[in-house]
Amino acid sequence: MIRFDNISKRYPGGFEALSRVTFHLPRGKLAYLTGHSGAGKSTLLKLIALIERPSRGQIFLDGINLNNMNSKRIPQIRRNIGIIFQNHHLLYDRPVFDNVAMPLMIQGYRHREIGKRVRAALDQVGLLNKEKAQPITLSGGEQQRVGIARAIVHKPALLLADEPTGNLDPELSREIMELFARFNQFGTTVLIASHDIDLIRQMKFPMISLSQGTIESNELIDTGRLGLAV
Repeated sequence: MIRFDNISKRYPGGFEALSRVTFHLPRGKLAYLTGHSGAGKSTLLKLIALIERPSRGQIFLDGINLNNMNSKRIPQIRRNIGIIFQNHHLLYDRPVFDNVAMPLMIQGYRHREIGKRVRAALDQVGLLNKEKAQPITLSGGEQQRVGIARAIVHKPALLLADEPTGNLDPELSREIMELFARFNQFGTTVLIASHDIDLIRQMKFPMISLSQGTIESNELIDTGRLGLAV
């Protein structure tokens, strides 16, 4: 599903956020991306989402070479990706329903289909009774769940999460991680950037550890356990 082949990313001014990163996350698998602050986790996720472009190397997403991607095709690729941020990025002047519906509205879904999908997504994250609430009235954990519902409402093949539990207490953090595991059980490929090593070890999924922009350890190498699907 995701394949990095000797990827480096150098920003203007000379800072190299990633250096010669190579890994393969097969379709339908869940993995964690760990490392210290500044290790390159967010940059790696941005490269997958085509928010950034690599300086060197090749990135493949579901067999498609992202380096050769025309800018006009980027929205089409992103329709298969759900992105979850630590700080939610919710629209606080609109109710929960409208926040979750935003990706479907952008893609031109009909009103009846939007309602059906939004309520199904809210139900999956346990917020079906909050569709009319304003985000500002929700707890931090509930706001994060709204962000997750928005990311899954269009049924993406791939979920990317950047420190999704960074502002939550341990109990809520585990609940959020268990949500991701549940989505993965239904075939969604999931890559989660997190610094919470203790929680990640409890979840018992493979880790890719970054340090100073390079891969320090990669548990995805165990292809016998994870399978070889693209």
